[in-house]
Amino acid sequence: MLLIVAAHHADAPATEGAWARFRGWRRRRPFLGGVLTALGGIELFFSGQLDIGKIHVQLGIEGLQATIIPILLVLLGVLAIAMPAHRIFYGVIALAVAVYSLVGVNLGGFFIGMLLATVGGILTVAWMPKKDAAAVDDADAVDDEPAPAPREGTAA
Repeated sequence: MLLIVAAHHADAPATEGAWARFRGWRRRRPFLGGVLTALGGIELFFSGQLDIGKIHVQLGIEGLQATIIPILLVLLGVLAIAMPAHRIFYGVIALAVAVYSLVGVNLGGFFIGMLLATVGGILTVAWMPKKDAAAVDDADAVDDEPAPAPREGTAA
């Protein structure tokens, strides 16, 4: 994977700025969905470790769910960004875990973490990579070819 990244950066012009390279990298992956999923996990983590005065709010077996669910959401967000080919799997799992956090982690982090992770999962699943210019040109060339004429004796 590092070789692919290094080869891509070798092809980039030397005058291209760091922000332009980051923008190009970001557009090839479900960046916003992964970031929102990870932010939802971080919010769930802090709401699960909540202390209100002398009351410690936690659910599940000694608060295990309040630790595992946020870590899983952060991991799913990072994996969706790192491996966009598996974005649908990571997005669907993030959606299921985010909805379960409503029961498992203080009402889904008081709805904020659950909503962030749910929107992130939806954006991750809905994201589609842009077609390459070469692939579009090849598809246009195939479409420009005339269709073969129907053979005699067959219905068109």
